[in-house]
This record gives sequence, C-alpha cells and structure tokens, in this order.
Amino acid sequence: MSRSEIEVFEQEELVRVRISMAPPLRWVNSYILRGEEGVTIVDPGPRTDLAESEWVTALRELDISPREIASIVVTHHHPDHYGMAGYLQLLTGAEVFMSRRAHEETQRMWGTDSNVNEALLQLYRKHGMPSSWYEQLPEHLEGFLAQVTPSPEVTYWAEGDALVMGGRDWVAVESAGHAPGHLSFYDPERRLILCGDAVLPQISPNISLLPGSDPQPLQSFMNSLSKLGAYKVVKAFPGHRNPFSHFTERTQDLLIHHEERLDLIHSLLTERDQTGFEICTALFGMELGIHQMRFAMSEALAHLVELVRQGRAIEIPGSDGSCFYRRSGPVG
Repeated sequence: MSRSEIEVFEQEELVRVRISMAPPLRWVNSYILRGEEGVTIVDPGPRTDLAESEWVTALRELDISPREIASIVVTHHHPDHYGMAGYLQLLTGAEVFMSRRAHEETQRMWGTDSNVNEALLQLYRKHGMPSSWYEQLPEHLEGFLAQVTPSPEVTYWAEGDALVMGGRDWVAVESAGHAPGHLSFYDPERRLILCGDAVLPQISPNISLLPGSDPQPLQSFMNSLSKLGAYKVVKAFPGHRNPFSHFTERTQDLLIHHEERLDLIHSLLTERDQTGFEICTALFGMELGIHQMRFAMSEALAHLVELVRQGRAIEIPGSDGSCFYRRSGPVG
C-alpha cells in the first residue's frame, strides 16, 4: 500500500484508507477515527485477499493494533462497504454498527433463505433482457458471496442517534434510493459529513430497482437528496472519489440530473411501446460487461417506475408475461 492510499486529514481528525475493489470504481474510501472510545473504522471495503493485505499494511503504517479497534461502522449493505465487516469483527472483537433496514438488505441478498438471484433474473427477463445477458447473472451474483463472508453480528443505529467516533459527536442521518437504510454521519459542530454513497462527487450513485426491495427507489433517492441538502456541510467525505466542499450544490446537481434523465426517457417513449431493456440500451449502450449491465438495467427500470408513478408512462403487460412501457402525458 503506497503512501498516497493512506491520507491523514489533520484538521478533521480522520484518516482515509483507499481499499481496492473491482473496476470501474477501483477503490472504496474507508475512514479511521481515533478517540478515547477506541478506533472506529467506517466502511471497511469488500472481503478479498487484496483488501485483507491492504488492511494489514494500513494498520501497521498507522500503528494501530487490532485490539484498539472498538467499532466498525457500515453506511450501507453493498459489498464494497459492508463486506469486510465480519472478517474484521472476528479479527478485532469490535462491534459492527449499521441500520436495521440495511441489515435486512444483507439478509435479503445473502441470507440462507435468499432467492434474490432467481428473482432478479425473472425481473430482467420480464422487462425484455435477452437470454444471452440474463444467463450470465447466476454466476456473476454468486461471486459476491465470498466478499461478504463471514456475516458480522450487528448492533443497530437509527436516524437521529448520537454517536461518538474519534472523540467527537456525530448524528446518524438515514436515507434511501441508492441503498435502503443508508446511514450518513453528520458532525454539527464542525459541519462535516461522512456520506457513504448517498452523495458522491463527479459520479451519480446507482439507483436500482431490485426485486423485494424499495419499489420506488428513485423517488426515495430524490427525497433523500432534498433532506441531505438541507444540512450545512463544510466538507463531505464520500464512499468514492475525493472529499469535497460543494455538498449542497451537489445534491441539487443530482436532482437536476435525474429530472433530465426522466425527461429523456419520457421522450424515448414517444414513437412506440418499449421494453425496459430497450430503454436501458438506448441510455447506456451494449458495450458493457454483466456487472455494469446489471446496474444499467436496474437504473433504467427505477426511472421507468418513477415515470409510471408520476403518471407520465404506463406499464403494458404482454401476453407472454413480459411488459412494455408507453408514454402518457405531454412530452417534456
């Protein structure tokens, strides 16, 4: 691990450790805060051999022993944030904290009774994805199990809970859209926020319609952006890319981006009824691997169900169990 992958923010009294993950993001930001209560790690990254070795190096470079780690905090359930939590808990004995809703998502995705892999295949097939794509899903999705094993024992934090990290008081702020039960952590005294993937600089967090999860993820995300944008933030520490100061402006930019995306999809429905997969490929093209195609497909569906909710599109069932979307209402 190079020096550039460990960055000390002295004024904010925290350390960023960049933990490797698969492209295109390439790394996730993990944060370390030290206080009298012990060391807190926020979002430890995915469970991989490389990530394990990176944590060994980071803790050695920062002169932190495993017994000093008292808390592991997870903003949301995605493997690149949650995955290493159980492994580090076994290594350190630390408590793992996340929201109840986020923990429910881990059970829905990877619990012993989970059927989400088959349900996602059926969802995509219903919305027009060709078999050459959806037949790749089982192997792809099963590959994440190793990244989230073992599962941690979890203690719940909820909206409004006050917590101490790095000797400072932080307040939990729950949001949704990118991930149900996502927690950000706000320091009202210094106006700092650890925002996970709720708000990202430069890139838009993926908003996915997934079976059994939030039925209106884009509406949830846009409501959450309005909520988060009301916080006075001097500096935001995100899950990906670099810390940034334009937090409020970024929430507005993301709202505008999704309004424009809704208008674009509405305009694509003017000529004929289309499947979700046709809308997906019109937006994102076909030059994607299955990982990115999964994100693209579920994001297209999230926008389509929002257009239906707004009364700007209707879902038309096909005779074979498929469905199509038709424009409703004026263009634009």
